[in-house]
Amino acid sequence: MAGFINSLIILLLLFQNICLGFRSPLSVFKRYKDTSRSLSSECLGSSQPVISFGLSDFALDIRMPAVTPKQSDTYLCMSVPLPVDDEVYVVDFKPHASMDTVHHMLLFGCNEPSSTENYWDCDEGTCKDKSNILYAWARNAPPTRLPKGVGFRVGGETGSRYFVLQVHYGDVSAFRDKHKDCSGVTLHLTHQKQPLIAGMYLMMSVNTVIPPGKKVVDADIACYYKRSPMHLFAYRVHTHRLGKVVSGYRVRNGQWTLIGRQSPQLPQAFYPVKYPVDISYDDILAARCVFSGEGRTTETHIGGTANDEMCNFYIMYYMEAKHAVSYMTCTQNANPEMFRNIPQEANIPIPVKSDVLKVMHGHHEETKDSDASYLLPQAKTEEAVILDQDFHIAEALEWPGLDLKLGQVSGLALDPENNLVVFHRGDHVWDENSFDSKFVYQQRGLGPIEQNTIIVLNPSNAKLLHATGKSLFYLPHGLSVDKNGNYWVTDVALHQVFKLGANDKVPLLVLGVALQPGSDKNHFCQPTDVAVDPITGSIYVSDGYCNSRIIQFSPNGMYVMQWGEETSLGRPRPGQFRIPHSLALIPDLSQLCVADRENGRIQCFRLESGKFTREIKHKAFGRELFAVSYVPGGLLFAVNGMPYPGEAESVQGFVMNFSTGEIIDTFIPVRKSFEMPHDIVASEDRTVFVGDVHAKTVWKFASAEKMEHRSVKKAGIEVQETKESETVVEARLKNKPESTDSLKSMEKQHLVRQASTTGVSFVLITTLLIIPVVVLMAILVFIRWRKTTVYGGKGGGGINLGNFFANHKGYSRKGFDRLSTEGSDQEKDEDNGTDSEEECSASPLPPAPSSS
Repeated sequence: MAGFINSLIILLLLFQNICLGFRSPLSVFKRYKDTSRSLSSECLGSSQPVISFGLSDFALDIRMPAVTPKQSDTYLCMSVPLPVDDEVYVVDFKPHASMDTVHHMLLFGCNEPSSTENYWDCDEGTCKDKSNILYAWARNAPPTRLPKGVGFRVGGETGSRYFVLQVHYGDVSAFRDKHKDCSGVTLHLTHQKQPLIAGMYLMMSVNTVIPPGKKVVDADIACYYKRSPMHLFAYRVHTHRLGKVVSGYRVRNGQWTLIGRQSPQLPQAFYPVKYPVDISYDDILAARCVFSGEGRTTETHIGGTANDEMCNFYIMYYMEAKHAVSYMTCTQNANPEMFRNIPQEANIPIPVKSDVLKVMHGHHEETKDSDASYLLPQAKTEEAVILDQDFHIAEALEWPGLDLKLGQVSGLALDPENNLVVFHRGDHVWDENSFDSKFVYQQRGLGPIEQNTIIVLNPSNAKLLHATGKSLFYLPHGLSVDKNGNYWVTDVALHQVFKLGANDKVPLLVLGVALQPGSDKNHFCQPTDVAVDPITGSIYVSDGYCNSRIIQFSPNGMYVMQWGEETSLGRPRPGQFRIPHSLALIPDLSQLCVADRENGRIQCFRLESGKFTREIKHKAFGRELFAVSYVPGGLLFAVNGMPYPGEAESVQGFVMNFSTGEIIDTFIPVRKSFEMPHDIVASEDRTVFVGDVHAKTVWKFASAEKMEHRSVKKAGIEVQETKESETVVEARLKNKPESTDSLKSMEKQHLVRQASTTGVSFVLITTLLIIPVVVLMAILVFIRWRKTTVYGGKGGGGINLGNFFANHKGYSRKGFDRLSTEGSDQEKDEDNGTDSEEECSASPLPPAPSSS
């Protein structure tokens, strides 16, 4: 009997370890985070917001206590005391919020909350003493992540003793069903000392005045840094409704290094610093907020209400623990003269969708702002309304341009009237027989292209508006249109650059020598593109397939300078090219960006000097990047090339934030596939055209918002497009019952797909639940067999753990009674009235409270 008991105990211990998976404290926290994801809109009523795991770590759940906001733009606050007196460190955050209900959340650390109520209206403020923002969450913004080994120090003699959660409920239509909300955040805290301590550096203007009606007002802040080195990893911007863009920099030896730049009308969470920035003793931290007083009739001052303004730039940093300072501020401008040299990007507003602005600050006009509440009169909260910033480019399916009869499409541009200009090769083709080894064109006997190579199309319906360029070109390539409507083109066979008037049959200007490749000031070698500065009239030529340079000419065609060289072995360096293939002028920043085709990157340079400024390169580009186009306001568009065999990067279009270089969106056509997209052009309303040299066609793409409420009638069926990706079909039957059948068929197919997906998930979950049960049953059968063997077949009956322990003194059924019937495939044993064994006898973690 003793042997049997020992075997059984060993079995229980073994199975408990299987159930727990030998979890470390960190894995327990991870499991806790994973299981709490579904709690963002549910209130489970747990009275245990503190979850302890291991000897040193614990989780603190900070949630709204089952609230139902009654009006839009409601700000509610609640506080939670730090559950320990000694010093601990916040090392991770896990938000619990739904975009459908919560606009944004802020978590403050302080020592005295503004109220002792369970929760309160944030009109009363957040904290009575100095507060520090530890965390910010906003829909469509990235989550805050602390680097490894970094923590916020709280508690003890100097750290915050309370956490105050502020939740902004934007549109309360989601609460029509009167459900309760328990949004919040879970903190992972540890007693283990962290080698690096996180802190907050606030740069804030306190004396800016915005005159009424003034279009541009700058608020500049600058301080010399006089402490131990710190490393920056996140930033956040904040203004009210008049703010257009906020930028922060490190200035060292006269060099400006961007920390972060963002529109304050976008989600005001903390954004990661794109490139690591360290701050050393005597560096200067500088920031600029750009405002516009248009629409105001009185002066606007810095203050706490929504009718005032604020200019805040937050920097999240870490320092070595022995030198750490948790909070620093800068509220002055120590060197006004240096702002004459601030990068031009700091003055360029970041585009924001119009629907964001039209409802910006629609409520609570007299409320106050809690950003830096201890520096200004006690405030309520941020009034910058953050709305859905989803931006997606999709093919315009009604565009008939795919049906145009074109040759190889090599260049695209938009004229001053925003009409689409196409440069194509007619009946000529660039193939392996076109050039010899010295790049001399070999098919001169064909003569120039007899068709009009430049055609102008209506951008809405592809109707032909104008055509020119007959009998002038051999192999067209690059195209641009200047502010006066002149066409600038390159011909790789002629090795020349041409300027043509819209109605001229003879070029106004010719650069290069016909059919003679070269690399001096007077010759090109297969020039790829040309761009004209609308401000100075300077001409820039990318040259080309057999040269690796950018050449600048004066407006009348005189050589000015050149830069660039062939790519050397190894990683290509700045200013090196392997086919500079496409040019994009950024006149408002005085920069020229080049699609460095075979190096798969974008390089940008100063117009006045050719000095390298930046590189944009992404793995998604693959090995080739064919073309680039810039839209005033900060958007960059590009297309890449076909992947090499065995490579995964697909050919597609890209939308990028010019300031950060990050990819905002990608796009591909629906009706046909890209074959070799060769050029791209985009307009300010985010309409995009892509010319494909192999497919001999032009695609049109547009942002989803432009597709809204567009309807067409075909075969008695009205199709109303609310988004390019989502089409609502309203069938007007008109004695056509087959329409109903087709819709039913589509609906049935959708349900089948949905059922299939659900079925797969159900089978997977069931399988995972059954595996440990089968293992346990196998072990029990083995033990019973052994028992039968040892005792000669006596002692029948199955093992019942409940009855077994019930025979021992001090037995309690606690731990074996059913904890929950949800998600269990075990049912009560009706034969003997006892519960069958659970999957795992250990109690689960308590739920958190609600070449061409």
